[in-house]
Amino acid sequence: MSLLANILVGLIALLHVWILILEMFLWTHPIGLKTFRQSREAAQASKVLAANQGLYNGFLAAGLVWGLCDGGMAVKLFFVVCVLLAGIYGGLTAKRSILYVQALPALLALLALLAAR
Repeated sequence: MSLLANILVGLIALLHVWILILEMFLWTHPIGLKTFRQSREAAQASKVLAANQGLYNGFLAAGLVWGLCDGGMAVKLFFVVCVLLAGIYGGLTAKRSILYVQALPALLALLALLAAR
C-alpha cells in the first residue's frame, strides 16, 4: 500500500507542476484559454492573479516531492490534505470539475497514505 500511496502522491505533484505551468506561463496561450474556458481579454486581465495561483500550486508540488524524497509520512499527509482542501474549495467556489481533477485524487492518496501507516 505504501508504494501505491507514493505513486498517487507523485502523480498529484506532477499534476500541480502542470497547473503551475498552465497558470504561470500558458494562461493567455491557446491551451490555457481552452483549459480554463476564458476569452483572451479575460485571461489578459487576470494574468497576474493566475501567475500567483500558479506559484501556490508549485508550492504544493514542492511539498509533495519533499515528502516523497524525505520519506516523511507527516509531510506527505500535510500536503495531500492541503491539496484536498484546496480542491474542495475550488470545486465549490470556482469550477465543479476541480472536485474530480484535484480533490478526488488527493482523497485517494490520503486514504492510501492512511492505509500504509
